[in-house]
Amino acid sequence: MANATRAADGARGRRRTTVLGTALGGCALVAAATVPAAAHPAGHGHELTYVSLGDSYTSGPLIPRQVNAECGRSDQNYPSLLASWRGVKSFRDVSCAGATTNEMWQAQGGNAAQLDALDRNTGLVTVQIGGNDVGFGSIISTCARLGAQEPAGNPCERSYKAGGYDQLALNVLRTAPKIDQVLRAVHRHAPHARVLLVGYPDLLPDDGLGCFPAVPFAAKDFPYLRDTEKRLNLMLRTVAAWNRVEYVDTYGPTVAHDMCKAPADRWIEPLRPAAPAAPAHPNARGEDAMARAVLDRLGHGRGRG
Repeated sequence: MANATRAADGARGRRRTTVLGTALGGCALVAAATVPAAAHPAGHGHELTYVSLGDSYTSGPLIPRQVNAECGRSDQNYPSLLASWRGVKSFRDVSCAGATTNEMWQAQGGNAAQLDALDRNTGLVTVQIGGNDVGFGSIISTCARLGAQEPAGNPCERSYKAGGYDQLALNVLRTAPKIDQVLRAVHRHAPHARVLLVGYPDLLPDDGLGCFPAVPFAAKDFPYLRDTEKRLNLMLRTVAAWNRVEYVDTYGPTVAHDMCKAPADRWIEPLRPAAPAAPAHPNARGEDAMARAVLDRLGHGRGRG
């Protein structure tokens, strides 16, 4: 039944791909993408049941204290911080490192499909997914390898555009209907929940200036990779608006704390981390910043309320 439902969702999602692609290309929908709170707003404290879905940017691999080694899940990741600050009645974090949109419906190792954590009593859902569908891991390894060969040029950009089109831009577009499908499934599994789609934080300098060899990408590839992440976040914002889901911007609040910054200032660790965190992932301060961005979107300011 789950596969049949997903197949039907997929067919509807494919019919929406052209519309989504048009919206992404023109940015018209994003310009007006302020989405009102859900019709059944999440409760507070003892009234709230909260479920977190996501990938490694949610789970927080290597950040102490790890509570699920298989998924690289920390009890200091942003969902755990948010649950603690709000004093929720019931909290389930099923985020898992390596998750793609497929893992919303299928088991990942010993971990059940993430959507299985939702039910009609769920009051709040955060979702952060899509980076692995676009290919974060392979992009980083490819660009680091090419950057070492030509540190002053843009070998990564040329490689991804060698076919006459931008492969990474195409990957983002192909991921849009998958995100659309996930959000509709979340609404179906948790029809009374307030749903927030969480974007990705600022990984590279927003001004496009590189920091080779600390981050071993070629100098002229930094702007290309920065723009690719912005394109991904733009797509997520657009699909969230399409589904009347609230989008959480974590890029803006983390600008100037990217992996090129000094250890005291960075919230994203470089490929050789100095703090406990996975390479090219948020450290504990980065998870804290994302938690505060979600808290802001929920309407409770920047304090621990």
